[in-house]
Amino acid sequence: MALNHKDTKDTKEHKERTEEKKRADELSGRIIGAAIEVHRLLGPGLLESAYEECFARELQVQRIPCARQVPIPVEYKGTRVEAGYRLDFLVDALVIVEVKAVERIEPIHKAQLLTYLRLTGLWLGLLVNFHSAVLKNGIVRLVN
Repeated sequence: MALNHKDTKDTKEHKERTEEKKRADELSGRIIGAAIEVHRLLGPGLLESAYEECFARELQVQRIPCARQVPIPVEYKGTRVEAGYRLDFLVDALVIVEVKAVERIEPIHKAQLLTYLRLTGLWLGLLVNFHSAVLKNGIVRLVN
């Protein structure tokens, strides 16, 4: 039984998506390691902006490519609307990282990241709450 062109294309797209997910998953371990390093040196209690700056520096030191404050356009009924939404970090064009310094991660924080994943079409996002006494308890991994 021969595969037609559409089946071949679907198989290729599935393989590419699987590879992308694998790369994002591996990258998330490196991102978490960088966040742990920042938290180890600074501890909880600072403003979110301080953690963002230090986290950006740590990603740079570890040679993990990222973009900061990446605008997310919103499309509404076929029209692109600049609503002012920005990703804290887009790491290697694969993983969204939202930095928080709050008492606890709330459902709205998760909803925000899930919406960002949906709007960008990306698969993996991390919420990193640097206000946690133990950082591993302040990391939430979400998939689209």
